[in-house]
Order: sequence, then C-alpha cells, then structure tokens
Amino acid sequence: MDVFSILKSRKKKSALKHNIFALLYTFLGLGLYIFFLPFILLLSLKKKYRNSIPSRFFLWRNPPLPENRVWFHACSFGETRALRPIIDAVGKHKTAVTVITNTGFTEAEKVSGTARYLPFEPLLWLWVRPQKALVVMEAELWFLLFYLAKRRGAKTMLINARISDRSWRSYRRFSWFYKRVFDKIDEVYAQSETDRLRLERLGARKIVVTGNIKLVRPPRISKKYEKPSGTVVTAASTHEGEEEGILRSFLEWKRERMDAKLLLVPRHPERFKKVYQLAKKMALEEGVGIGLWSKSQSMDSDIVLIDTMGELINIYAISDIVVLGGAFMPIGGHNPAEVLPFGCRLVSGKEIFNQEAIFSAMEGVLFCDLPELAETLRKAVDSEPPKLKQSVSLEPILKGIFDVV
Repeated sequence: MDVFSILKSRKKKSALKHNIFALLYTFLGLGLYIFFLPFILLLSLKKKYRNSIPSRFFLWRNPPLPENRVWFHACSFGETRALRPIIDAVGKHKTAVTVITNTGFTEAEKVSGTARYLPFEPLLWLWVRPQKALVVMEAELWFLLFYLAKRRGAKTMLINARISDRSWRSYRRFSWFYKRVFDKIDEVYAQSETDRLRLERLGARKIVVTGNIKLVRPPRISKKYEKPSGTVVTAASTHEGEEEGILRSFLEWKRERMDAKLLLVPRHPERFKKVYQLAKKMALEEGVGIGLWSKSQSMDSDIVLIDTMGELINIYAISDIVVLGGAFMPIGGHNPAEVLPFGCRLVSGKEIFNQEAIFSAMEGVLFCDLPELAETLRKAVDSEPPKLKQSVSLEPILKGIFDVV
C-alpha cells in the first residue's frame, strides 16, 4: 500500500470517528432536551426569554439562514457589535448573524440584514444550510455548530478567540472534547499570545494573533446630551450585589465633593425597578435628590437611574468618571474599551477574568474592591484617562473570509 493510500485510509477512519461522536453527542443532547423540557417551557414564559427560548428550542419563527452567506455567530450584544466593521467590509447582503441573547439579536438586526437566534445544538441538524463560511466570535465552541457547518461546505473560523485564566483549568480538563471541536475549525484568530499558546494546546491549528477586535472601531453616540454641572460619575452595567456598595461609596465621597452626580445604569432591564427602590431609600437617608430617567429625561438630580436601553455610550460621552460594573462581583467584567473615546477616568473591580485581554491592552485603569471605591474616586479626579498600549488588525481575518467570498 502506497503512502497516499495509507493517508486516505487514516482520513476515512478519522471521519468515521467524528461522525460516530457527532451522533452520540446529538443523542445525549436530545436526552437532556427531553429531560429539561418542562423547565424550558416554564422559562419561556418569562419576559426576558419570551423571544429567545421559543426560537432556540422550538424553532418558532426561526427559519434557516439563506444559503451561501458568510455566517457570523456571536453570543450577546458586545460580541455582535464588534462584528460591525468586518460585516461592513464583507457587505451586509452577503452576511447573516446568529446570536444567543435578546440584546444580541437586537444588535444583529442592525449590523446585518439577516438575524436569527442560534438553535439548541441537536436542532442544528434540521437547520444548518450550506454556507460559504462560518465565523464564530470568542468562546462559542459548540461542537455541532462547527461540525455541521463544515460538513455542509463552509470554511470555519474562530475569531477574537480567548481563554481566560479563570476558565483555563476547565478547558484543560475537557481537552479531549475541545480537540474534536478544533479539528473542525480551519483557522483561529486569537486575542493575545497567551491565548494562542492555550488554544494550541487544545488542538487549534493555523492560529494568528490579531489583538482584540473590540478595540478596532470606537463606539459612537446615538444622541447628544448636555453635560450636567459638577463631576459626573457613571456606574455602568452594574449587577446584583454591586449597586449598594457603589451607592454607599459615592454618597461618602459626595459629602466632600458636593457637586458630584451619579448616573446609575444597571446591566439588566428587569432589575431597573429593584435598583431604583434601593437607590431611592439610600438617597432619602442621605438627604440627596434622586431621579428616574424615563420619567424626567433630566440629569439634574444627585442620583439618576438610567432605566432605558441603548443609552450607555451616550452617557459615557458626558461622564467624568466611569465605574464599570460586572467586576466587583465574580462576573468577569464588561468591555472597558467603550470608555476610551470619551476621555473618562475608568474605575473597575478586580474580577475581570472575561475581559483580561482588553484590560491588558490598556493603561491608566484604576482597580479596587468596593470598600476602597470612595478613596479610588478621590484618586480618579486627578488621574489621567486610560489609553491603549497595543494595536489591532482585522486584515488577517478579512483575508481569511475573502478567500471564499
């Protein structure tokens, strides 16, 4: 038997193993689907999941994508927004976007002409159509997504790939699984050299370090507001367990800086009412004014709860200091790069494990725990705004896409 025949035989055996694994993986997913079906149905009644769950788990109003597109997949809002410069370069009419979350879907409808929720994995057998390429953002490593896209003719790419320090141990524990995933990915574009080395150990091939593409295009305001008088502090994308400490620290600092105002922007809209009640109680105890943005459209109060979606970038534009939520609790942080264009001082918690690559590309960020926040606000007033330390390039990613477009 010649070398060519041996290689051909090995390739057939490898393909057979992957096909068997895909079937076993599908049957396991279907078993979990049936087991959790009552819970899924109950969850779909919640307002937050009323659109996404029927679409993802029952294909309700979620038809397959048109064929022969460049198919982008991202999890949520931030990842979807970061795709905009790539989609603009390829052309909206040539692309389609799938997402997981409601906020991601809203953004997907803006960046591409075709938006869908990504179905639960076993349902992808019925849903995936032939595409020119599948381009997946960051850590959305769904085996059947890559397996079926590649099986049906798409070039497969993972972009802005990252593996945080916090999750690296878990990835190594399941390296046998991720090796099968990466066997179905043609090209990988990593955020950093550390990510490249970790991805390589998991079986990734053809890895190029491009930097974090969320840093490529700065966000733009959709509406211009007049800056309130005094020092404006924005507590952005806050989570359960963070607001009380932020409010307490701000009120302590405000006793010595009377002109300070706090714009409080919770991450999830279903928490607006609860956070407002907390802020109102603490404001009354301290004897300061509080306002609700949706009612007054005014930022004259000492504390204003911003209870409408899509305003955060507009708020950054009139802020002096941003306290970025999601990092004072073990949540992983949110994208700090959105603050950069507006010259705000930036304060963050230390739980930034989901955003390490972006923070490591910046200098001038002030980190603290909640008990230290009042003192950090004092320092922030006289500090320099953060700035980038490294460049980012989309050229290798675009070249990989244009090879098949």
